Amino acid sequence: QVQLAESGGGLVQAGGSLRLSCTASGIPFTLYTINWYRQVPGKQRDLVATIKPGGSTVYVDSVKGRFTISRENVKNTAYLQMNNLKPEDTAIYYCYVKHLAISSLDYWGQGTQVTVSS
Repeated sequence: QVQLAESGGGLVQAGGSLRLSCTASGIPFTLYTINWYRQVPGKQRDLVATIKPGGSTVYVDSVKGRFTISRENVKNTAYLQMNNLKPEDTAIYYCYVKHLAISSLDYWGQGTQVTVSS
């Protein structure tokens, strides 16, 4: 069984911070690229940040300088540190992992709600 357990969402005021966690089981974690997506109900799911097995990262422009994606391989866990949160960051955040060489090996987490009040 493959499982992605997400946590860390919640309600914060604008300017506040949250750290999301995604813990994987049932996969060789070090061989997977980790992605964080977010989705507002009724709208498309958008990529927020990516971290590859080698540690390189990519961010969508709207979160650059505010969000940091990281991974702690020994714990099979990835994180999304979100600072200076804005109301437009409000969404359900999903962890998505994909094998670096076999694209058909991919898995989604259940999502965690992030709400930022103004």
